[in-house]
Amino acid sequence: MLSLIVFWPALVGAVLLCLPARLPARLFVGAWIAAGMLDLALVVAVWLRLPPQGYGFEERLPWIPSAGISYHLGVDGLSLPLLALTAVLFLACAVFALRETRRVKPYVVLFLALQTVSTGLFAALDLILFFLFFDLSIVLMYFVIAGWGHGERARAAALKFFLYTFLGSLALLLGIIALFLAAVPHTFDIPALTAANPLAGGGLYAGLTLLALGVGLAVKTPTVPFHTWLPPAHTEAPATGSAILAGVLLKMGAYGFVRIAMPLLPASWRQYALVVVIVGVVSVVYGALVALAQTDVKRMIAYTSINHMGYVVLGVGAAGLVAGGDVQARALATTGAVTQMVSHGLITGALFLLAGVLHERGGTYDMRAYSGLAARTPRFAALFAVAAFASLGLPGFSGFIAEFQVFTGALGAAPVPTALAVTGILVTAALFLLALQRLFLGPLRTPDAPGAPRPLPDVRASEALAVAPLLALALVIGVLPRVLLDVIEPAARGLVELVAR
Repeated sequence: MLSLIVFWPALVGAVLLCLPARLPARLFVGAWIAAGMLDLALVVAVWLRLPPQGYGFEERLPWIPSAGISYHLGVDGLSLPLLALTAVLFLACAVFALRETRRVKPYVVLFLALQTVSTGLFAALDLILFFLFFDLSIVLMYFVIAGWGHGERARAAALKFFLYTFLGSLALLLGIIALFLAAVPHTFDIPALTAANPLAGGGLYAGLTLLALGVGLAVKTPTVPFHTWLPPAHTEAPATGSAILAGVLLKMGAYGFVRIAMPLLPASWRQYALVVVIVGVVSVVYGALVALAQTDVKRMIAYTSINHMGYVVLGVGAAGLVAGGDVQARALATTGAVTQMVSHGLITGALFLLAGVLHERGGTYDMRAYSGLAARTPRFAALFAVAAFASLGLPGFSGFIAEFQVFTGALGAAPVPTALAVTGILVTAALFLLALQRLFLGPLRTPDAPGAPRPLPDVRASEALAVAPLLALALVIGVLPRVLLDVIEPAARGLVELVAR
């Protein structure tokens, strides 16, 4: 089942690759939508049959036995929510792509390949398999930004993205090899390494291994000071590229912390947990303050991603502060971190798609070029307002559930850093309210096209159909969180027990 979920999009992409590019664009996008719907249906089937403990739907085949590498897939409560998020976001992007007219065939094939890579990473239970998907995601996103971004600046941003994240992946590879060498017998299998706990004693070797893994994963998350590739990549990427980059690819780094760093290096994670907490808090506050200063709506959303992913880092860091927090609090912080990954993917994905709508109509992301849009584009204004309120953590949306759990779980173990992180919510609220005021209130002002006022039509049906389900899911999680928490909590408790070994 998992292999079908992972490779089905790539299979559809391979078939589309054989068709002539002169066929109607709707045929390629329609095939992408159909493939996405089937993939989502399969993920739902897995969700309904997930065992309460351990990995479900495991598949294991020898790949390179002499090197301890296997094709090992499986899902649990930490990975399945991200698998579902991936399926939902790619389907939303497929619907949004109905308006795409530029080189549609390679565009669709590229995104189908990226969906396979993303899904594969969240299902991988072998470190080399994880690294393979991790690296391929960088290559494919490079082509998305460079090929369908905004001109020459997009190619420069894509190059910076590639070099920066590829350097991070090399650090990750060093950490993976160090783990392999420490294990007896040598293996890259994640469950086997978790059970063996080869670096249980901590020490310098274990600390350096965690440093290599941490740098590699922090670049992809991203956290301060490894975030500088993010704003240009987001600003110059197409709307769908930004949505996938923020909604799915950023989660690969954060997911690596809970899947690799925490269970495989528990002693070192406990030893350096306070450093992780501080990095998380700095990311929260820095991301919010820099976002507040932006006049480019896409750069503003990009910096709020650093802010929101900071909450994830704070949560996983607090889970390692064994001496300062009880088991329930640490499990709560871990659950909040995973919930925040899902919540951020849904809400920020919607915001980036809406930013794409704004740019397609007005030709610029500069908020100073617009005002009074609520009267001209009421549906766009309503969707953007809902996404903004969801992103600032309003009760009733998924962001509130996630941040509340992170703060409650982390407060006892790290009171001062957590209190500082709470200020990030206030700054985020201010920046989104300011953005709503600039874009939608006051007299109508739109960027003019050469020789005539720009028409600026409201959100089209396909655009609304892509964005609205993401916001509806954020609302469902906010009102009925047990749907998600019942899956995450058992796995989070298991992870906390592994870290405390």
